Parts: sequence; structure tokens; C-alpha cells
Amino acid sequence: MAGSISDTTIEKKLFLSPEKNQIKEFFRSEQALMTDAVITEYAGTRRNDTISRFYQYGSGGVRVLNGRKNIKRLYRFDPASDMMTECDPTRPDRILRRFVFDRMGMVEESFTPGSRPRTFRYEQGGQQIVVREGGEYGQVGKTISFEGNGIAETGWGRNGEIERVFVFEAGNDTITERTGGWFGNVDRTIILKGINASLFREPEAFLQFLMFTEWSATDREEVIQEQVAKIRGGSTSGSSRSPYAYTGDRRASADTGMVGGREPVQRNPALRQDARSARTRGNLADAGIDFISDSDTAGQDIPLGRESPSRQSSNISFEERLHRDQDGSPRFSSGKSVEIPLQERFESARNEREKLSLGKSVEIPLQERFESARNEREKLSLGKSVEIPLQERFESARNEREKLSLGKSVEIPLQERFGSAHSEREKLSLGKSVEIPLEERFENARSEREKLSKGKSADIPYSERKAGRGR
Repeated sequence: MAGSISDTTIEKKLFLSPEKNQIKEFFRSEQALMTDAVITEYAGTRRNDTISRFYQYGSGGVRVLNGRKNIKRLYRFDPASDMMTECDPTRPDRILRRFVFDRMGMVEESFTPGSRPRTFRYEQGGQQIVVREGGEYGQVGKTISFEGNGIAETGWGRNGEIERVFVFEAGNDTITERTGGWFGNVDRTIILKGINASLFREPEAFLQFLMFTEWSATDREEVIQEQVAKIRGGSTSGSSRSPYAYTGDRRASADTGMVGGREPVQRNPALRQDARSARTRGNLADAGIDFISDSDTAGQDIPLGRESPSRQSSNISFEERLHRDQDGSPRFSSGKSVEIPLQERFESARNEREKLSLGKSVEIPLQERFESARNEREKLSLGKSVEIPLQERFESARNEREKLSLGKSVEIPLQERFGSAHSEREKLSLGKSVEIPLEERFENARSEREKLSKGKSADIPYSERKAGRGR
């Protein structure tokens, strides 16, 4: 990699342009186009000489490499779409995360199941960034404040404590990350070559720097596993034997023999076989442990359990199973827990029950708990339409109203309109019923009328009817 480039030969821009609202990241120099800036990250202070990461920072994006210079992450800049994307190094066409920039801040969109989006919004003219979990109106998780010495990150809401700070050291080529405050322990030291550290003091550039330099829980776990692998590999490669192995006189490959002037002792073949099987089943790291049999005791056959029945259970009748005790067949023995009374079993469990202790939150008064939440409530800002007077709002609408044009029917006189209607009216023709005289019409109706027959009640005398009412 080439060395650092002076400010006179480079015109660097890494921020949102208010005019075009684009992320611009380019170097107007032939020398800068040929080389990328290199950012080296040390674990702790630089004196430890432990490099944890490399960052190759170029106009197209950022490549994140581990200490052995293997690519772990890949970030690409997309100025036309105002965003930066994180891609899979093994499959560059697969997008893992997307960071969309606008005038109000940045939105992180993750395509991993189970992860929530985060929003980074500017406040106080860009001097503070508020991080919300879960979306635009989520809870405030962290705040990032730009101060004179560097940038401070506060956790647990607006009134939380400082978790870490980024100190911009003198020389404009070093950024030190400290935990707990401005004088806390050094967690990382970042050395920049080919680019100035002051470039990342801008809010937009710092958000990019924060995203591609962050460590996830998976990254930290990988580092721990590598350290464990180194330790295990170093212990086994130095010696092929376990440090706890037997160091006394050993016998030859034969089962019997004279060793150290002592009489031969018969080895136990059963225990020797168990030792071999245990050595085969065990971990490879325990391959150097010797299993020494007890030569003072004779080998005994240890039963491994009840032999399997010679017949299948489907061939055994129910009567044979029920009267198995009478035949003297073996049964499973009752467990030792049967000898313990039930009172004794559960009495200790009842006595050992501990009352749950009250949480520490009980000591905090309710007023103190919810006071901060009430104070953090922000009043909704009035919209820009409030600045427009009502007269100006509706005046244009009144002026733009067009008068309805008169229809073509207005040009036709009323006399002409309805005169044709009167003249075109046709008289209704008389029906054929007019030709039939009235006498002939209703004579048939009168002659066809039938007299109503008397009902059965007419046969009942009136006195009998009247008497029936009093019943």
C-alpha cells in the first residue's frame, strides 16, 4: 500500500450534498485513484502490537479484513441512490444490510430474520445523533454527541451514561476508542493512512465509519474461538503426551515380563479392553493418557445388564406374562426410592422453598421512574404549512376558480324550444269501447248478478239466537 497523501493533492468529500442530496465520496487526484486509504485497527493500545483488523477504504467502498488479511466484510457506496450496502464477501450479489441516507439522518435496514431496523436522526443542527431501535418512532437507545475532543456515545436513553468515546488525537491520523468516558480504558486504536481523521468528524461520514468498524457478537466469538484453537494447538504440538500421564516404569508390549527386577504380574484383559475402548471413545486431546490397571486384584466380569429375551414380546401370551412370578421368571427390581417415605421425599423440598426477593426497581420511587419519560416527551413540531397565512393559502384557490360557461341551449329562444313540442303533440285516438252504448255495457253485468243465498243461520229462530247470548 502507498503512504499517506497530502491534503493539497486531494479534494475529499464524504457527506450529504444539500443541493443534490447525494453521498459523494471521490478523490480528484490521479495519485489517489491508484491507491486506497488503509485503516489499521489495534486491539487496545498500539504498543500491544496486536492488529485485529484492516480496512481498505476506497472510492467504491470498504473492505474489512481480519488480522490474517482475510476478507470478512464488504461495503459498497452507491451515491446515485444515497446509500451504502453491506454485501456477503462470498456472494457479492447478496445484500445483508442497507444504509439509506437523507437530510434527516440515516436508516439501517437489515435483511437478517429477527433483527430490527435502526434510525439515526440529526438534532441540534447535526451536533447530536439520536439512535432509535425498531423504526422512526421507536425508543431512544443511544445518543451520539459531537464535542471538541471527539465524539461521545451515551447509552440507555438521553439521560444515560457515556458508554464509549472516540478521541481524535493530535496529528490527524489516529482515533482512540475509550470505554466508560474520556479517561477510560483504551479499547481500540485506529491508525489512518491515506486519509485524515478529521474527515470522520462530519455526522454523515462518522455514521459510515461507525457502521463498517463495529464489532458484532459473532465477530467477537470468532476471535475467542481462534484464541482457544491456538492454545489447544500449542499444547498438543509441543508434546505428544499428557502432562498428567504416568511417569513410572512401564511394561513391555507383552502381557508378562520382568520389569525392574520384579516378578511378572498377570494383567487384567477385561480392564485392558475397557481402557482401549475408553481411549477410542474419548477426545483426541486425551490420547496421551495411560490407563493403568489394578494389578493387585483379579479381573471380574462386570455384567452390563439383563440379557435380551430370546422371544419377541408379540409371541408371549398375556397369561404367561401375568403368571410370570409363579414360573420364577426374573423381574425388574424396585428402585431404592421406594424405601423412602413420601413425607420424607417432599418435606425437604417444601422447607427449602425460598421467598423470591424483591427486585432493585422497588427501591426506585414511581415518581423518579416515570419522571424522565415525561420529561423526554417531545412536543410535535408544527408543520411548515403554519408559516403560510390563511389568506395566502385560499386566495390562490379562489382566483383559480373558473366560471362555468353557458351551454349552447341558451342561444335557442324559449318559443323555439317549446313551440315544436306543442305542435308535435298528437291527439289520442278514442278507443273502440266508445262505440258500445252504455246500456249495452252494464246490462249484462246486471243480468248476471246472482242473488246471495241465505245462510244456515236463517233457519235458527231469533228467540233461540238471543237466548244463546246469555249462556
